[in-house]
Amino acid sequence: QVQLVESGGGLVQAGASLRLSCAASGPTGSIYAMGWFRQAPGKEREFLATINWVGGNTVYADSVKGRFTISRDNAKRTLFLQMNSLKPEDTAVYYCAASFSYHGNHYYTREYDYWGQGTQVTVSS
Repeated sequence: QVQLVESGGGLVQAGASLRLSCAASGPTGSIYAMGWFRQAPGKEREFLATINWVGGNTVYADSVKGRFTISRDNAKRTLFLQMNSLKPEDTAVYYCAASFSYHGNHYYTREYDYWGQGTQVTVSS
């Protein structure tokens, strides 16, 4: 099965930038799409962005469009999330996920087959 390991989280001040990484291992040749989600305390897991693993097409949630950029390096089997102009409300645990399915828009947690353990991002005001 696919293993996903996130890194790059931390504590930053408002307005700063962070780049999250998600290293994939295992049968990654079967991945169709990958995505980033986040979950703040007491809230549901929130969709942020998704990318087609081969074609590179991307879709973003309105809450992060223009500030966050999802990308991937197929050769290194790594997914990235560049986060700029961070706000205190961006504080959450950030998760990457992989989907083997060709169906759906990949906006929902149920559309993903594998998840990383999460990395904490804290933005102070």
